[in-house]
Amino acid sequence: MLLSQVWEKYQLDKMIEGYSPLTLKTYCFQYNMLLRYFGNIDLNEMTADQLKIYLIKGSTHLKPSSLGHRVRCIRSIFKWANDEGLIKKNPAAKLKEPKLGKRIPKFLTELEIEHLRESCQNAMENALFEFFYSTGCRIGEVVKLNRDDINFASNSVIVHGKGDKEREVYFNTRCSLWLKRYLD
Repeated sequence: MLLSQVWEKYQLDKMIEGYSPLTLKTYCFQYNMLLRYFGNIDLNEMTADQLKIYLIKGSTHLKPSSLGHRVRCIRSIFKWANDEGLIKKNPAAKLKEPKLGKRIPKFLTELEIEHLRESCQNAMENALFEFFYSTGCRIGEVVKLNRDDINFASNSVIVHGKGDKEREVYFNTRCSLWLKRYLD
């Protein structure tokens, strides 16, 4: 089956599975890179060596994490096509991701945190800063918050994260005070 035909079916299947539009967009970018390099090739004719050469030639400027994403995307498409019976053999099955170096996490010093606190100019900015700092929530999670989800008795809130997963996070007393000031 041709690469373009496999992609159309794969994309529809992943939409039904609930993949986010951003994930589909990045996978589409990788599909277009494959199409540009190989043309509209019959995937039954594709070999593991061809894929390895493609990854090596196209990765000279990529960081290991970006190359890893490319490998995961290719493996996903080929595994899906093989599982669906669209191709006889999966040439991407044994592709390995590059090893990633361990990075020391970046963090703010206590002095930097205090400078940020002092730079807040109103109750909303203070409430947002304290909420982010005490919960570790992502911006997207905070945007989706509802007042009704905040429980001041237990200093907790239900947030909706990536992949529409719910989780309960807790905030400190300082955050609680600023949230109440802002919401009042």
